[in-house]
This record gives sequence, C-alpha cells and structure tokens, in this order.
Amino acid sequence: MGTGRLEAFSDGVIAVIITIMVLEMKVPHGESYESLIQIAPVFLSYILSFVYVGIYWNNHHHLLHVTERVTGSVLWANLHLLFWLSLFFSWLQWHTGCCSKLSLLLRVLIQF
Repeated sequence: MGTGRLEAFSDGVIAVIITIMVLEMKVPHGESYESLIQIAPVFLSYILSFVYVGIYWNNHHHLLHVTERVTGSVLWANLHLLFWLSLFFSWLQWHTGCCSKLSLLLRVLIQF
C-alpha cells in the first residue's frame, strides 16, 4: 500500500486532536486581566500541546515522504502514535492542575 491513505488518515486525526484541544478552552468570565490570569494554565497547556502535536505532525509528514510502502506493522505503529498524541493535552492539563506551585508561578510570571 502507498503512503497516501495513511498520511490522509493521520492528518485527519491530528486535525481532530487540535480541534478538541481548542474546544477545551473556556472563555474567561469577566473583563479584567485577573480573569485572564485564571485561565493562564489552560492556555499554556494549549500552547505547549499545539507545538508538541505540530512537531509530531511535521516529523510524520517528512517520514512518510521517504517511505515507499506501508505494511500492517506500520499501520499499527501509526495508530499507537496517534493514540498517545490524543492523550497529551489531557495529561498536560491534569499535570498543570496537580502542580499548584507551578500554577502559582505561572500566574506570577504572567502578571509581570
């Protein structure tokens, strides 16, 4: 099998991952900068996740351009990669929420 179908499927899954990531962000309640500071950890998680997924998408794109054919093992390996990519944003949000010292540090840094 050629790489076209695998590349199209992966691009679609990555597009859905990015869409779900941005839908997880909530609009702040209020019109002050303090309301923006409250969502700063989620926004930072989104930025880091977007960059992380973008790096994997770019590497995946270049990898498939040098690939001549796709086997069943490659398909399963690709699904494995996409599965872990889909969980990264949730893990990063959980980790940021658990680390209250990190959240406090981010709020202080954003204020200055």
